[in-house]
Amino acid sequence: MPRRLISFDWALKRLLRSNAHFGILEGFLSELLRDDIQILEILDSESGRNTPFEKLNRVDLRVRNHKGEIILIEVQYQNQFDYLQRILHSSARTLVDHLPKGAGYQNIVKVISVNILYFDLGQGEDYVYHGTTRFVGLHRQDELKLSDKQRDLYQCEHAYQIYPEYYLIKVNQFDDIARDPLDQWIYFLKNEDIHSDFTARGLQQAKQELDVLKLPDNERRAYERYQDDLHQEASLAHTAYILMLEERKLLREEGREEGLEAGREEGREEGRQVGLEEGRAEGRRIGLEAGREEGRQMGLEEGRQAERERIARSLLDVISDDAVLAEMTGLSVNQIQRLRSKLN
Repeated sequence: MPRRLISFDWALKRLLRSNAHFGILEGFLSELLRDDIQILEILDSESGRNTPFEKLNRVDLRVRNHKGEIILIEVQYQNQFDYLQRILHSSARTLVDHLPKGAGYQNIVKVISVNILYFDLGQGEDYVYHGTTRFVGLHRQDELKLSDKQRDLYQCEHAYQIYPEYYLIKVNQFDDIARDPLDQWIYFLKNEDIHSDFTARGLQQAKQELDVLKLPDNERRAYERYQDDLHQEASLAHTAYILMLEERKLLREEGREEGLEAGREEGREEGRQVGLEEGRAEGRRIGLEAGREEGRQMGLEEGRQAERERIARSLLDVISDDAVLAEMTGLSVNQIQRLRSKLN
């Protein structure tokens, strides 16, 4: 039986931010970017995050490539429908935050956004997508190139190299066949397992250092609680969805009955056939509208409460002040205390 390895999202939260584990992230980024990446530091950009959840799901790095160029890389994962706009905003803010005051625009640092997606985003058959900014002529379809002076100024060959680049890794779409070193990394991201014959940079170090059994007892318990929270979140979301469908079905049936009765009454006065059809139509409309609204409200409230509790549980080991944690998550102090008592 293979040894259990820590999931990459948890490692990104708690372990990979320390110098001792830089080799793991360096290996992953080197295989993805097909370059020799050296991490220089983890950037302190917590003040630019909107929520505690966002702070824990993203790490910003200052790295050096094989040419000695300094690049800013942000690695993040998230579950959001507006994710494409989110990564645009994030990379733009990273770019602006790291331009010194009064510095010329030629001092803008290259930004690469690496996004690990454990949910379905857009439509496409591949599992790794790379996005750049290119300028193409409307009439001749030629790509705009840099002049000799611009290449000397920007220290790059192509215009697109100046602008942020985006990598989207759709983990769940990977078919579990490791064809190259990058695939070996994606196999680990999806299955939390590393085969003994994998040769990708950083993976064997990850296999040694991300072993669940090597975690301290308190860290292992926190990780297991985190995994349980993920299962519970998925279960709550599924349950809320089923309940919403059942409620909508019952309301539609009630609406049909009311429609039939109204149709009979109108049929006696204006004609049975016309009244019956109008009653059915009205009943269906009322049932559908009521079902949609009540089901949506129920699903939204249960989803919000489950998300607040999940975030609070993930921060219990980080934030000891119940009042602060309650304010951050939107829960009451009593609810925070009950969560703590369940974990003890």
